[in-house]
Amino acid sequence: MKSNYIKEILKEYEQIRKKNEQALALRRKEVYEKIPRLKIIDAELASVGAGIARIALSGNSDSASALERLRAHVDSIRREKAFLLTEDNFPLSYMELQYDCEVCRDTGFDSSGARCNCFKQKLISKAYRMSNIEDALKTENFETFNLDLFSDKPYAEEKLTPRQNISQNLSICESFTLNFGNPREKNLILYGQPGLGKTFLCNCIAKALIDKGHIVVYQTSFRILEILEKHKFSREKDLAVEMAYELLFDADLLIIDDLGTEMTNAFTNSELFNILNSRLLSSKKTVISTNLSPLDISQVYSHRISSRINAYYTPLEFFGRDLRLVSQSKKHR
Repeated sequence: MKSNYIKEILKEYEQIRKKNEQALALRRKEVYEKIPRLKIIDAELASVGAGIARIALSGNSDSASALERLRAHVDSIRREKAFLLTEDNFPLSYMELQYDCEVCRDTGFDSSGARCNCFKQKLISKAYRMSNIEDALKTENFETFNLDLFSDKPYAEEKLTPRQNISQNLSICESFTLNFGNPREKNLILYGQPGLGKTFLCNCIAKALIDKGHIVVYQTSFRILEILEKHKFSREKDLAVEMAYELLFDADLLIIDDLGTEMTNAFTNSELFNILNSRLLSSKKTVISTNLSPLDISQVYSHRISSRINAYYTPLEFFGRDLRLVSQSKKHR
């Protein structure tokens, strides 16, 4: 991911730090005007701090006692500073630098040197800004899911009504997000005809996990195929494509929507298996949405793919009338 995206994000962090430093300068000015004594105290703290550093480096025999006196003086004027601030109803942190992200202190990297979650999420936002998923999540999430849209009457030969079935699927999807960190929690495959809420539930899962700070990548199978082809066959490497390719493997959750709508051949079978298997080996979760039944999948894709899905994915069947057609018929009544 050594790309212009990284440079852009690091520049964003620089601007955030500058913004927060300017805000601190304004707060200091406000406090100094109201409590002039604090400006003197801060200057004295800076001076004494420099003195402590010099004495510590000098190595003189009397340095220990001198350091003790200076530290006692620092404690005394700090107490005075705290008293003056609280007496004038300023919080003690008012004259301290505030961070947008306390974990990385607006650097993008945590104390171990690893990329902070806020850095990762900025990468996701940049790479998938054009996917419109951010807009979809505003209206399609667990809070807005409406069971009343689904019929509570028997459907065909099914044992459950569509509403009972979707209620069961909804509970399993919510449980998936609640137990996301549990290695024993299986992946999910949502299957059934179009217009039954599969994509909506995928968006619900995505929103819930993004809100928890997880890295979620949502792509259609057709778009994934495009990424794979460009990564493998393009003569010149596209940085955006390379980042999108890496995220297919590295994201905490990969949601593959509309599996089966892409053109399937030896290449797609091989690459799809590579993604699914690599994610299983690295304990990364995957959710698949498809119009194909488990039997269809075994006929369309290789045995290696169907066997992985059968073994490591919880199947959720969707049935009933196409909600889009139901909505249209109600409008025309």
